[in-house]
Amino acid sequence: MDKRHFLKSLGLLAGTAPFLSFSSPEKYPAPNVLLPKAVKKGDTVGIISPSAASADRMEFTYAKEAMEALGFKVKLGQNLKNRMGHLAGTDEERAGDLNAMFGDSEVKMVICIRGGSGAARILPLLDYELIKKNPKPLQGYSDITALHSAIQSQTGLITFHGPNGSGSWNSFNVKQFEKVFFGKDPIVFKNEISKGDDLVAKGNRIQTLTGGKVKGRILGGNLTVLTALSGTPYLPDFQDAILFIEDIGEDPYKIDRMLSTLKLNGTLDKIKGFVFGQCSECTPGGGYGAFTVDQLLDHYVLPLKIPAYSGAMIGHVSRQFIIPVGASVELDADLGTISVDQQLFQS
Repeated sequence: MDKRHFLKSLGLLAGTAPFLSFSSPEKYPAPNVLLPKAVKKGDTVGIISPSAASADRMEFTYAKEAMEALGFKVKLGQNLKNRMGHLAGTDEERAGDLNAMFGDSEVKMVICIRGGSGAARILPLLDYELIKKNPKPLQGYSDITALHSAIQSQTGLITFHGPNGSGSWNSFNVKQFEKVFFGKDPIVFKNEISKGDDLVAKGNRIQTLTGGKVKGRILGGNLTVLTALSGTPYLPDFQDAILFIEDIGEDPYKIDRMLSTLKLNGTLDKIKGFVFGQCSECTPGGGYGAFTVDQLLDHYVLPLKIPAYSGAMIGHVSRQFIIPVGASVELDADLGTISVDQQLFQS
């Protein structure tokens, strides 16, 4: 992902610890599922930047216009356009915008304008009690995995792993959004297979690693961000969960290291199902004996003997699912589908 300094960000957080006001997060037991309040067209959406700064000022315009085209009014975070180094403002400013949006009764949904790196730095500064008292949808992906994980572990609130505000709002993503947030029909995520002019369809094909069906809470996100939370109270409890992961621009030896971390910290031994999205630009960098991502999935996932498949439309791709993080779903590894089997919003 576009977050090469992510681990350094964590180091910077530790270095500034004496000057920050930390909360006291609880590790376990996992909180009960908390449903966000439903949104409707005409509501106000708050746009924040909890990670990296936006270098192109047009991104603010794109995000605002996209939300308006979806039928919303827009409120911009007070510190949205700030910058400190590669970050969109200080830790306090970025956390302050998120807390303010959850505390603002006018704002019904929170959209992150982009990922990058730095969201983990603000986790101790978030007001989790405020979030619990004002449950509303939060959406984003990539570095926003840090927010999904922390909010899930501390509040149980279902959040949404999907397009960022300034990301691609093509027809597929718009239909996904309307299905998840405005639709009444059952939600089933299934790859849209593209054939083009080729003899056989190649785009968005899935690979079944181990067949079968299983139900559980779906948790996960960006692999790099997720594993960087290992050993912290902000990593959710994956007991009997379905894990989904994705990444971009990581050599397979790094994927190996991160999957090893999920094995060593017990995550892989807890889960009941596994979905690997799309690892963009994750081909071997050369050298004797380099692993492929397929080989790594065989090494780490096949021994689990749980329903698992790869190739889901999740990750740094232009057309992507909007996954309700923390919701109960049914995974069908043979068909390559994820079916939501619970209500997602408060009635």
